[in-house]
Amino acid sequence: MIQIYHNPRCGKSRNCLAFIEQTNQEFEIIPYLTETPTADELKTLLKQLNLEPIQLIRIKEKVWIENYKGKTLTDDQIVNAMVENPILIERPIVVKDGKAVIGRDPDLVASFLD
Repeated sequence: MIQIYHNPRCGKSRNCLAFIEQTNQEFEIIPYLTETPTADELKTLLKQLNLEPIQLIRIKEKVWIENYKGKTLTDDQIVNAMVENPILIERPIVVKDGKAVIGRDPDLVASFLD
């Protein structure tokens, strides 16, 4: 089954969800802002995405700029920042069959789901 880590206030996330709905595949919406992933869940997502923690951070978010920008942080500290401030997590994330992709590009999501 497909999972989408979704923020309903984000246009890219809404577009990705609309695309997934059109595929007629079963999917689960994970509202990650209210059902924040644990550190372990984020580490699993990072492995599925094949990304380093900093690559999953929305570095233009106010909370990042005010609290973390310019600091030297370990991967665990970056993951913990995402747990404490889920708005920092890049979105949407689409998961299927143990792999994941950041779903900002509809063409990428289409090829990923095929």
